[in-house]
Amino acid sequence: MNDASRAEVAIVAVAELFRGDGEQLVSPMGLVPSLGARLARLTFEPELLLSDGEAYLLDAGGVVEGWQPFRKMLEVIVPHGRRHVVMGANQIDRYGNQNISAIGDHARPAKQLLGVRGAPGNTVNHRTSYWVPRHSRRVFVPSVDVVSGVGYDNAAKAGPSAQRFHDVHRVVTNLGVFDFGGADHAMRAVSLHPGVSSGEVAEATSFDIELDGAGVTRQPCPEELRLIREVLDPSGSRDREVRS
Repeated sequence: MNDASRAEVAIVAVAELFRGDGEQLVSPMGLVPSLGARLARLTFEPELLLSDGEAYLLDAGGVVEGWQPFRKMLEVIVPHGRRHVVMGANQIDRYGNQNISAIGDHARPAKQLLGVRGAPGNTVNHRTSYWVPRHSRRVFVPSVDVVSGVGYDNAAKAGPSAQRFHDVHRVVTNLGVFDFGGADHAMRAVSLHPGVSSGEVAEATSFDIELDGAGVTRQPCPEELRLIREVLDPSGSRDREVRS
């Protein structure tokens, strides 16, 4: 019997984002993305390059194994599609546009957030995925208030130069895993986490989302559970971010 928590299922789902990436720089932002990336490095993707988000490359245990000066990253890695970022999203729409800047009218927002930060460059220069710990209608909206990360519709409007490395890959939430393989790159469900129903996802999403054909997100194997519980997160911080 697998007793994996929802948080542990989500960590494995994030780890699976990096399957096949090989020797590529990954920049996971936040607890669950970091745990997922480190789990992938410890298991099926040992050649991943893990960034600390500042100046160093780390192994799965957090030990520095290389120097990554920011200038060189911008010159050599970012513009050439050799990076996979996992970002958060305060809002995301059916075509993968993401907002981390402001809620409401940009000229006079109801809530000021981080600002667009590196989201535009991330989404047009290399693969980008998103992690949303609480799947809700406030996050999954018909149209984002500010385009921070560029979705498929806006990349198409910008032309071939914006589409060369544009690759909004997946969205992982506390309810499931989603991609943009629907009509005109609309969001669709790839898998729902164990115990989650399609009705639950539909109720938590403000736009029509394709749910037919969604599988069940795989659960951690015993070795993955051991690594998560004993090596990567023995304090159980994951369960404070994602509740079962």
